[in-house]
Amino acid sequence: MPTEPETDYDPELGRKFIFVTGGVMSGLGKGITAASTGRLLKNAGFDVTAVKIDPYLNVDAGTMNPFQHGEVYVLKDGGEVDLDLGNYERFLDIDMTFDHNVTTGKTYQHVIEKERAGDYLGRTVQIIPHITDDIKRRIREAAEGNDVCIIEVGGTVGDIEGMPFLEALRQFAHEEDEEDILFTHVTLVPYSKNGEQKTKPTQHSVKELRSIGLQPDVLVGRCSDKLDIDTKEKIALFCDVPTEAVFSNPDVDDIYHVPLMVEEEGLDQYVMERLNIADEALPETERENRWRELVTQQTEGEVDVALVGKYDLEDAYMSVHEALKHAGLEKNVEVNVDWVNSEKMPDHHAERMREADAIVVPGGFGTRGTQGKIDAIRYARENDVPYLGLCLGFQLAVIEYARNVLGLEGAHSAELDADTPHPVIDILPEQYEIEDMGGTMRLGAHETDIEPGTLAADLYGGDSCTERHRHRYEVNPEYFDELEAAGLTFSGRSANRMEILELDREEHPYFIGTQFHPEFRSRPTRASPPFVGLLEAVVDDEPSESADAETREVSY
Repeated sequence: MPTEPETDYDPELGRKFIFVTGGVMSGLGKGITAASTGRLLKNAGFDVTAVKIDPYLNVDAGTMNPFQHGEVYVLKDGGEVDLDLGNYERFLDIDMTFDHNVTTGKTYQHVIEKERAGDYLGRTVQIIPHITDDIKRRIREAAEGNDVCIIEVGGTVGDIEGMPFLEALRQFAHEEDEEDILFTHVTLVPYSKNGEQKTKPTQHSVKELRSIGLQPDVLVGRCSDKLDIDTKEKIALFCDVPTEAVFSNPDVDDIYHVPLMVEEEGLDQYVMERLNIADEALPETERENRWRELVTQQTEGEVDVALVGKYDLEDAYMSVHEALKHAGLEKNVEVNVDWVNSEKMPDHHAERMREADAIVVPGGFGTRGTQGKIDAIRYARENDVPYLGLCLGFQLAVIEYARNVLGLEGAHSAELDADTPHPVIDILPEQYEIEDMGGTMRLGAHETDIEPGTLAADLYGGDSCTERHRHRYEVNPEYFDELEAAGLTFSGRSANRMEILELDREEHPYFIGTQFHPEFRSRPTRASPPFVGLLEAVVDDEPSESADAETREVSY
């Protein structure tokens, strides 16, 4: 086999690898299955990280339509990635980097750049070994410093664009010790009309996998119910795995219950024994149990939140939806998210908004549905409905205030109306000369200074916070003084950039907007402060007390 390029990778670190593939159809839940496995391994005391392989030619997910791939998730280093990495961060409670996302575009671009630079010394550059070597290198380097690395291969077995990655995994398994590699294959187990669980799709999927040299060690059957023992035995017989290596992953009410379900099936114990790390795991009595306690607690009420956006598609706002759930876990309430299509305001959707306990306007781009969002913000401001605006929701709150409080007729964002007489939102100075779309916005984690004594200071429990950004436009500095004189407080700043806005708590129970995206750092075990504050304004009829916020800041 060809040798790997020299790297700083320490072969003594990150030596256990779990590869997760899928068959039959996409969207089965490979990512949640993988993340749940990782959560259980972390509970057992292991350091776990993950890699998501996306076989598309895009270098990253930054320019992709949410209808096709859901939201664009932003990492701390500014990487724009597939939403599955958001699930990994939430389940594993880790901060990943752009190196943890491997795409065909990224891999081919790197190899071609090396070829252009003459690094291959005249050799013919081919998929094997050059592309496959680069894939293996990326996986090994992403795993550095961790006990276990879980690698999810996007798409389904048999997709032509995924073939180089599966070949790389075949080589990878050949180069590593058998006890350091585990292949998990997730497949669909549908019901026939007479109620029988059908194994044929799984059989064909495994046959396809084996035809390229990969034999699964673990099979996970996605079904609406648990797999019958007869179904497990049939799958084991025809797919050449032990019956105890076939696991159920049935439908559950909430994805955060999946770790509990696969733990009940014994998946984590089987994986640890197969990787020869069971003896190193914490005793069951000493394992982390906070996850189970959180997701199984009995809620003490409900909160209805209107999420006003142009996509009535949950995946387009997945992190916002999850951050609301995390805040609900902290406040011990059930959060019902009502998806309000901003294009249809003020038709019957306006009534749905009026019935909500709180309103959220998430980030976004483009003019479609903008006026409906502004109408929702005005309603929240004038009717004392707790409001949280994120990125575009922050900018539109400035526009709404400029129009309806300052009386600046036609005030708008230069992004949305180039001819506006009052561009209260304007392009970032460093964006003037940028022409390329991909990876060129203000991205990733940046620190915000917070004004003492403000709502933001109470929420974050201090004078600063670090949150992730994804934007090209900002509040126009020419309008700062006028807006603040009229009562709009900019309580968070980054140099001359406005990062947080709020209304005085004497005038509104909770009205806050953030230029950044706090939802990207929210976790089930440490909810995002602005989201917790939103629910507190509903549940407690008052924003967070400073002492409580200080406690949250320590854990956040």
